[in-house]
Amino acid sequence: MPDLPEPSPVLSLTASSVEITKTICDIESVSGNEAPLADAIEHTLAAYPHLEVIRVGNTVVARTSGGKPKRAIIAGHIDTVPVNANLPTRFETIDGREYLWGRGTADMKSGVAVQLKLAAELTDPSIDVTWMWYDGEEVASDKNGLGILAAERPDLFVGDFAILGEPTRAEIEGGCNGTVRIDVITRGLRAHSARSWVGDNAIHKIAPVLNILAAYLPASVEVDGLVYREGLNAVGISGGVAGNVIPDECRVHINYRFAPNRSAAQAVEYLRDLFRGFEIEVADAADGARPGLDAPLAQEFARAVGGEALPKYGWTDVARFSALGIPAVNYGPGDPLTAHADDERVALDEIVACENGLRTWLTGALA
Repeated sequence: MPDLPEPSPVLSLTASSVEITKTICDIESVSGNEAPLADAIEHTLAAYPHLEVIRVGNTVVARTSGGKPKRAIIAGHIDTVPVNANLPTRFETIDGREYLWGRGTADMKSGVAVQLKLAAELTDPSIDVTWMWYDGEEVASDKNGLGILAAERPDLFVGDFAILGEPTRAEIEGGCNGTVRIDVITRGLRAHSARSWVGDNAIHKIAPVLNILAAYLPASVEVDGLVYREGLNAVGISGGVAGNVIPDECRVHINYRFAPNRSAAQAVEYLRDLFRGFEIEVADAADGARPGLDAPLAQEFARAVGGEALPKYGWTDVARFSALGIPAVNYGPGDPLTAHADDERVALDEIVACENGLRTWLTGALA
């Protein structure tokens, strides 16, 4: 008889959010291998009658339909960057603070664990909720499960406010910077390096571009009360043919992180003006997202969570919600500085804080 596939594990969502984090982190789900975790999530939530469960690829959606006048979308990605001897997870204590160590603990399965627990437990939240757990966030944009879901099932993206469980140290981070990647290119003429005067060295011509980058002063831009710090950096340089050939092409690969007061198209035009006279190729460009904190549901959420909202400097999928007209913020356990690191870890008190904050908001405890 052929081997039968192993049944998907059923998650215990009555366990603590810390234990759920450990369980789902130990189900390895590096981008491209999310199916086992998606299966576990789908099969587990199917047992809860207050949730309508929908599967699109390796993205799982669960939503309440209580006829409430407001609806929030709460999302988290289930994939991670590659494992590097940091699974299985383990508990550790650093300076008296308890952590869960291992791949995915901060980015962002601790946030997913909190969401799963609350999705199961809150049978009658004060607002309707659409929960989304998606794949492909850590790889190319065309594989992003949230983007694929929006294209295939736009009807699921009906909401008044969205929360993305990116690691924020259990603080609210509004919106996000946009990002543009370009190549600035210089061209020359190949020649033998022993007779360099008959050639034209493209690498030498790149010096003014590097001078522009070195002289750049990062701008701090206030957008709807939050101050976003921009960045313009060379992230790579390529050129050269062989050790005895004058190069005929050089490229500086540049990444521009820009505040959400301008569009990606405007950011590209800014770069074209900054590097006027040079050949430019645009590799990719993505709009940022404004803070999203002026929406009524966002204000209620901020009151429930407490603390001062901060800007999100990196690009996140809140921009996808913003593009659909849904104000969105980042909120989740974990320090983003440990995301993708070999010593990735999450403080246990941050997991509990996020669970308590979301629970307070979704149960209307402050109403």
